[in-house]
Amino acid sequence: MLDTVTKPQLHILLAGPRGFCAGVDRAIKIVEEALKRYGAPVYVRHEIVHNRFVVESLEKLGAVFVEELDEIPDDGQPVVFSAHGVPKAIPGEAERRQMFYLDATCPLVSKVHREAEHHHARGRHIFMIGHAGHPEVIGTMGQLPEGSITLIEDENDARTVLPPDGASLAFITQTTLSVDDTAEVIGILQGRFPEIASPAKEDICYATTNRQAAVKAIAPRADLMIVVGAPNSSNSLRLVEVASRAGCPKSIMVQRGRDLDLSILEGVRIVGVTAGASAPEVLVEEVLDRMRERYALTSEEVVVAEERITFKLPAALSVQPAA
Repeated sequence: MLDTVTKPQLHILLAGPRGFCAGVDRAIKIVEEALKRYGAPVYVRHEIVHNRFVVESLEKLGAVFVEELDEIPDDGQPVVFSAHGVPKAIPGEAERRQMFYLDATCPLVSKVHREAEHHHARGRHIFMIGHAGHPEVIGTMGQLPEGSITLIEDENDARTVLPPDGASLAFITQTTLSVDDTAEVIGILQGRFPEIASPAKEDICYATTNRQAAVKAIAPRADLMIVVGAPNSSNSLRLVEVASRAGCPKSIMVQRGRDLDLSILEGVRIVGVTAGASAPEVLVEEVLDRMRERYALTSEEVVVAEERITFKLPAALSVQPAA
């Protein structure tokens, strides 16, 4: 191993904020608290958040992850719905089977669900800007009857989509999109349909916006941007894209410290480091430790916003159990 004195220098720009957001933190706490109160197993439909380290940590405590409710026995144990939200049919099925379920849907995703219902009640056809197949999009579109929402994935969709004849229109968005890309799509829709109703407050959540802003602040200074996150995490993937567009010559994603190929750091002097909203800080520390194997690190925090938002646990968990 290289002696510290002889190691080449590497300067780290740490994005602030990074990592867990309030919705992810709440979802994980719901599973942990359910395990404490009711014992194992606690079933979780879909990954509670998109991070294998988090999922595996909860599995060690007794959480059992499933894709559908029909995989769960009728044993009276709690069922948790993931932070991404679920179609309305899922709690309906749980109630039919008299399951005890806990909804860990992020409150900011639930806000979008309520917006969709509001527009539908007023007879509007809804355009949802988002990524096909993402659990949040599936959950939001599943709040309303089929055909009530048309998915818009990109600018080309926005230019070519044809709404039902004579329909009043509204748009909503997935909470974890690129702020800039979404603004362009919205601009196209508003240009084509000037009367389209928009959210009272934008649907892209504060955590997504803040993490992208921090990356934009770092990217022009960095030779390489490392995003700690999962390949199925929408907000993490957007951070990789944002870094490249904001002027960073190379931007990569790693899930763990062990995944970082140190050869990519050859010739690099300044590295930006951030983490998606479902990646815990311990994984950022892993990545930094991996770089320390070959480099002497100096670091600075580049903070663009302070986050103090917290969300309450469901009522079933917030009430103290009887002694």
